[in-house]
Amino acid sequence: MTLLGLVQHMAEVERNWFQRVFAGLTVSPVFGEGNLDGFALQLERGLDEAMAAWQGEVARGRELIAEASLDDSGQLSEQEAGHVGDQGVSLRWILVHMIEEYARHNGHADLIREQVDGVTGA
Repeated sequence: MTLLGLVQHMAEVERNWFQRVFAGLTVSPVFGEGNLDGFALQLERGLDEAMAAWQGEVARGRELIAEASLDDSGQLSEQEAGHVGDQGVSLRWILVHMIEEYARHNGHADLIREQVDGVTGA
């Protein structure tokens, strides 16, 4: 787990929930078919590229939900629904889930940072 991998992962998470699940679009993984969760790093890809990809995914997600109601829903695959309990998920549920995703991975980033600088929060 790396900070760069977390940024890449969140780009993929944004794409998945807003483009695939909510909008029902068929889109390829952000960083290639061999990197479905976004964590794998490539020497030629740096922070600038990963940040641009993440920012682009956030912007695209905002476009897709701009006119939507919180009660509008997207569809999960049968496999994904097994984790959630239903194939239909509301935009409200997706947004709450995204808060959870960002909170979890911000915590991971903080742990990585603590390992680098040795400073812990008060």
